[in-house]
Amino acid sequence: MSRDTVGIDLETSLGYLLKEASSALRTAMEEVLRPLGMSVTHYSCLELLAQRPGLSNSELARGAFVTRQTMNVLLQALERDGFVTRATEAPVGKALPTRLTPRGRRSLQKATAAVRGVELRMLAGMTDTEQADALRSLQSMVRALRGENGSENGNGETPSP
Repeated sequence: MSRDTVGIDLETSLGYLLKEASSALRTAMEEVLRPLGMSVTHYSCLELLAQRPGLSNSELARGAFVTRQTMNVLLQALERDGFVTRATEAPVGKALPTRLTPRGRRSLQKATAAVRGVELRMLAGMTDTEQADALRSLQSMVRALRGENGSENGNGETPSP
């Protein structure tokens, strides 16, 4: 595509670069998690449960960026393999809270160390100030796209309170 054509210049598109960074991060995470018998989604589920015990299938799916059906299949496998336990009856409503087992916690410790190594590699060329600035910038982008904090809604308009 010629530079005169209307469109997005992929070399300078922040959205494209974010997607490329996301893809590279996922690939690097998969490489370190595979020897541990995990996928990124498997790891994400365990990490979410460690930080927020008792999450439901739907909450885990949202947190891991997968469908409820995908998370349900994963939870069944994790429960079968002894990484998590789920209540047989919902304490309230239909949601079955899920918790890590001791085996799940041990597995998560190894995976967290591996993933932290990937993150450190990703940030290696950045100063502490640059890392803090990047974190704030990414948080701001997420808030803007979600229409939070009086940010524009994508149509050039600020949502009403």
